[in-house]
Amino acid sequence: MNKPFIKFVTDFGPLLIFFIFYYKSDKDLAFAIPPLIIATIVSLAIVYFLEKKISFIPLTSGILITFFGGLTIYFDNPIFLYMKPTIINILFAFILLFGKHFYKEPLLKKILQNSVKLMDEGWTKLNDRWIIFFFFLAFLNELVWRTQSEEFWVNFKVWGLLPVTFLFTAIQLPLIKKYKLEK
Repeated sequence: MNKPFIKFVTDFGPLLIFFIFYYKSDKDLAFAIPPLIIATIVSLAIVYFLEKKISFIPLTSGILITFFGGLTIYFDNPIFLYMKPTIINILFAFILLFGKHFYKEPLLKKILQNSVKLMDEGWTKLNDRWIIFFFFLAFLNELVWRTQSEEFWVNFKVWGLLPVTFLFTAIQLPLIKKYKLEK
C-alpha cells in the first residue's frame, strides 16, 4: 500500500471533486458542496480505517467543511463557504499561538516532533512563522472573496492556496536545516 499516495488523495481528493462538480454544474456552488462534504467524510473514514486515528487538522477541517457547507446549502448563501478558509486559518493560528503558552513550548513541536528534530529556538521560529502564515492566509481569503467573482474564488481556493502553502513550506527548509538536531 502506497501511504503517501493515499494521504495525497485523501487530502486533496475532496477539493478536486468540489472543483469538478462546480464546473460540471455550470458553476453552481450549491450543486458542488454535497459532493465535497461526502468526499471529505469518505476521506476521513479512509484515513481512520488505515491509521486507526484522524489527526487534528484534517478532522477539524472536515468538521468545518461539513458545517459551513451545510450552512451554505441551508441558507442558500455562499458567504458561509467563503468564510470557512478564513475561520479555519485563524483557528489554526490561535491554536499555535496559545498552544505555546499552555504547553510552555511551541505546539508545532508537539505535533511534528516525531517527524522533525529541531533545537528549541528553531521550533519557536517555525511555530511563529506558521502563526503569521495562517493569519496571512485568512487575510488573503478575505481579500479574494470580497473583491473577486465566485469563480475566481473557487479557482483561487483550488489552485492558489495550495501552491502558496507549498512555497511557504519550502521557504522554511533553510530554517529547519539551520536548527536541525544532529542524531
